[in-house]
Amino acid sequence: MRRNSRPSRPLRRSGVLLASAALLISACSSGSSTTTAASTSAVLTALPRATPTALSPYYEQKLNWRSCGVPGFECATMKAPLDYAKPGAGDVRLAVSRKKATGPGKPLGSLLVNPGGPGGSAIGYLQAYAGIGYPAEVRARYDMVAVDPRGVARSEPVECLTGREMDAYTQTDTTPDDGRETDQLVGAFKKFAEGCGARSPELLRHVSTVEAARDMDILRAVLGDKELNYVGASYGTFLGATYAGLYPDRAGRLVLDGALDPSLTARKLNEEQTAGFETAFQSFAKDCVRHSDCPLGDAGTSPDQVGRNLKAFFQQLDKTPIPAGDADGRKLGEALATTGVIAAMYDETAWPQLRDALTSAMKQNDGAGLLALSDSYYERDADGQYANLMSANAAVNCLDLPAAFSGPDQVRESLPAFEKASPVFGEGLAWASLNCAYWPVKNTGEPHRIEAKGAAPILVVGTTRDPATPYPWAQSLASQLSSGTLLTYVGDGHTAYGRGSSCIDSTINRYLLQGTPPQKGKRCS
Repeated sequence: MRRNSRPSRPLRRSGVLLASAALLISACSSGSSTTTAASTSAVLTALPRATPTALSPYYEQKLNWRSCGVPGFECATMKAPLDYAKPGAGDVRLAVSRKKATGPGKPLGSLLVNPGGPGGSAIGYLQAYAGIGYPAEVRARYDMVAVDPRGVARSEPVECLTGREMDAYTQTDTTPDDGRETDQLVGAFKKFAEGCGARSPELLRHVSTVEAARDMDILRAVLGDKELNYVGASYGTFLGATYAGLYPDRAGRLVLDGALDPSLTARKLNEEQTAGFETAFQSFAKDCVRHSDCPLGDAGTSPDQVGRNLKAFFQQLDKTPIPAGDADGRKLGEALATTGVIAAMYDETAWPQLRDALTSAMKQNDGAGLLALSDSYYERDADGQYANLMSANAAVNCLDLPAAFSGPDQVRESLPAFEKASPVFGEGLAWASLNCAYWPVKNTGEPHRIEAKGAAPILVVGTTRDPATPYPWAQSLASQLSSGTLLTYVGDGHTAYGRGSSCIDSTINRYLLQGTPPQKGKRCS
């Protein structure tokens, strides 16, 4: 159920609900991933150091940089083989953007950034945030670079459903009460999968994280860099760690912020992420009741009771959706309301907005606020059109891992574990994990450890109350990587860099500029 991307600052999203695919990362942590990591002995194998002759034309291509229409940024198109097993049999065109180093100081080459997802536009992230919002001393020394991974945004995007079809899909009940509603949910998953297969039949087979990481090595070479320097958030940590595993000798300064654990199965990832959202919700609940405008309780209300109150509200919406002021006639039902709440769990600065939205919905029968949060999560615009985030998210996740569940019976068997992980979100997230069961393309990936033996020091960052990528995942990835160092942020929200901690930011900046990781056990707040 993996998913996290953000349009403006490091924060957001995982693949929950219908958008979630096999992992997560929708975009949780009911147990330590450091213990479950041992469940697989498979290790990602490094590729040969020498570039295969058949790939030479890709590594030797020249990029034609041009103005993007965004001041200070250039854009280009890069070619990569659609199928690395058959170079030259067909290409995929990848969109690239950069902002040159501003100086002063000795240039350090390129710094590739990725905001996560899978499915988040790295170029959108670069142009809206990283290229202008990363610390000035980092932008002075690095060319800031992004490539939309294959199947994402500007890089030949995977397409699945029309806007109206997506509206119906996102409103599908993910807490079925009977056989009829279960059939409707299964039907929605099948229609989504069939749409992807019909609209992107060839590309759908070649959007794996391994292929995207290999694309990044081509870009590294084309940019003239001997090593890849990189900042990846959420799913972007899996992409960056995969690169290090494939090319340990070319891994430069890698920051993996809000880490995934590649050794876990899709079911375990989904279950642990579910617990992560519960952890975040508990923090929100404690904060909410300190405010007089909290519609879920008062100062004497326990976090667990706040959760029961929210769950009761969701159940009301399941029976009777409420008006949301939507021009297309959508009402706020349980599915969209749940998405809206989850969207606000990614960043504690969104909690006041969530309180307002819940107050409007619960006290005034107005679902517009929660609908707006949900639309932001799904990247739906005012015209009813969706970015391809959800399509790419499912396409990558369903290719990277075997499906979490094979059918409804397995979901039902897992419900106690998911509901224990989160009484508020568990049922819906368990059913959302069913989507890859009907995927038209067989997975090519399996759970595995990433050791990247021989790589330079790699900085892994974990947030203790991260909703989408639970802290134990960062602990596990840092322990797997032979040169991994864990930096801990004690706090709330998804990812840590650029979110207000001077301790985190200065530590990461020092690593990026000097190559010096922090001392073992470094913690910030």
